[in-house]
Amino acid sequence: MLMRHRSKQTDPLEIRLAAEAQRLREEAKALPPGAARDEMLRKARQAETGSQMSEWLRSPGLQPPD
Repeated sequence: MLMRHRSKQTDPLEIRLAAEAQRLREEAKALPPGAARDEMLRKARQAETGSQMSEWLRSPGLQPPD
């Protein structure tokens, strides 16, 4: 049986998703307008939304987002 190699994440999910969104936005700046750039910006928005949702879910009072 194969063993899975697990690694423990050092940064919280919110931070990793926010960093991924920033990286994708920087990469999109270098691309010419078109489908590839639009796709990269869409993924950046998804990562940003995921980061905000995770933050909201971990908040003590579970207040609805602004």
